[in-house]
Amino acid sequence: MRASSLFSTGTAIALGISLGISLGLALLPGTASAQTAAPTRDDIIGKLNHFEEAAEVDLPALKLQVMERAKARIKNDPGPVNRPLIAPDLAKLPTFTAQIQFDPDTPIIQPASYQTVGRIADALVHSSLLPYTFLIVGHVESNAKTREANAILSQRRADAIRDVLVNTFKISTKRLHPIGLGEEQFLDRAKPTSAANSQLQIATYAKVPEEAPAHPAAAPAPAAKKPAKKH
Repeated sequence: MRASSLFSTGTAIALGISLGISLGLALLPGTASAQTAAPTRDDIIGKLNHFEEAAEVDLPALKLQVMERAKARIKNDPGPVNRPLIAPDLAKLPTFTAQIQFDPDTPIIQPASYQTVGRIADALVHSSLLPYTFLIVGHVESNAKTREANAILSQRRADAIRDVLVNTFKISTKRLHPIGLGEEQFLDRAKPTSAANSQLQIATYAKVPEEAPAHPAAAPAPAAKKPAKKH
């Protein structure tokens, strides 16, 4: 066989191996091609702009309730599948569910999710959503950790998303209310250990409170006239 033929054959094999490796990498879990495409701004707006009425949720009280229930050791706990929802009224709100990737057991957002967070920010400053405030709801799937640890982690992750939206994208902090529900309100109750339960939710919560008009400053009182000097 001629050297040129050997070269051509060797080149073809090398190209085939290279192409095969490239295709294999593209299909591996966790690579860009295998990940779900980030939602568009319009996708998010479409989920959130159907607000009708505010949910009757006392957020400070709910945070305490989540922690108290997560720490409680109930003898007859029905288990994660049958555990009652801690805030069922949230289901009445327009909600966008986002797959945000965090480093394991931390509130650190992975770079693969930066685009999704940016799209959320773009949606929240759209004219149709500017009149509203939003909940950032953190969840965690059932795992080997305690329910208390997972409640804390879900709150830290909701706080982390709020902080990025405020500090990086300049969304008003008054419009964002982070709340972590831990294992107390699964997104997929039938499968408590499913990764779907670690998704984060953005929910249209209420209308932005109208600020009272500023009262104009009172005009200064006229200076008292000095008595005329006697000559």
